[in-house]
Amino acid sequence: MITIKDIARLAGVSITTVSKVINNYPDIGQETREKVIKIMKKYNYSPNAIARSLSTSKSNSIGVFIHYHPSRGLHQFFFHEILFAMETNLGKQGYDFVYFSDLKWKRSCNYLAKCLNRHIDGAILMGISVDENLYELLQSDIPVVLLDLNLTGPNATYITSDNLFGAKQAVNYFKELGHQNIGMIGGLKDTFPTKTRTEGFLEEIKNNGMTTRDEWIIYTSYNEEGGYRAMTRMLKSRELPTAIFCHSDMIAIGAIKAIKDAGYSVPDDFSVIGFDDVEISTYINPGLTTVRQDSYSMGNQAANLLKTMMDNPAAKVEPIVLPVELVIRESCKKL
Repeated sequence: MITIKDIARLAGVSITTVSKVINNYPDIGQETREKVIKIMKKYNYSPNAIARSLSTSKSNSIGVFIHYHPSRGLHQFFFHEILFAMETNLGKQGYDFVYFSDLKWKRSCNYLAKCLNRHIDGAILMGISVDENLYELLQSDIPVVLLDLNLTGPNATYITSDNLFGAKQAVNYFKELGHQNIGMIGGLKDTFPTKTRTEGFLEEIKNNGMTTRDEWIIYTSYNEEGGYRAMTRMLKSRELPTAIFCHSDMIAIGAIKAIKDAGYSVPDDFSVIGFDDVEISTYINPGLTTVRQDSYSMGNQAANLLKTMMDNPAAKVEPIVLPVELVIRESCKKL
């Protein structure tokens, strides 16, 4: 079976270009468009036709793709609540969940082939990066909901939190407390949450006339170990910030441990803000100030979006951006 990747290779263009031709984007040159269409016709390629059989043969199964660390397992508490909400919602309606393990071991997989092989009715993707193989799934008839990845397709949509505003809230709170020199520990650099939280952070630093430096901006994994390593590295800088914005609570927890192990104190020497508001943030010492995103609502609404698309393929389903709020605890101090 020929794939969108094969079409791109034969036409000498990118996967994205083929996707744009399929969706009739206006920014593709006529010569390129005709070349791609000619190859598609030659090999009888139609992504919708490939998946159309699924719509007439229900399996009551939902495919779930999650990228997570192979040795640590599904360690992020944020994902647990999302999955619980989705399983509660769709499970009550008679759906089973099929968890695909490819992304546990590698950064990519053949999403469409996996869905077709298991005859799933719809797919949910979490914690993934943009992947050329992903476009093939997004061009198919299979209903898809992406979490924290702003891509759409003929039958695909997404749900995300307002990461940009959340980062700005964190920076503005530091400003209220009198901090001027701000560091940031981001998550995986090529993910949508990391990109948008970084954008909000840098934009508000500039708007407020505050200071950050290259050595104070470090990207790592979304876990405690990553936060610990990043903070240890930052502490080696010749000059240090007084406040740190972390892209997740688990990163923040690791960073706080590194600060304490180095003989410093939170919040006396460094103020720290996390992102997520996982349950453990309330119980660590000091309690973690963080940007709360409603993970249960995200999972529940993702399930509702997917169910709408599975029940009515012609339905117009818009992406959802959920609000966030700053939760103030004890990990920040006024200068």
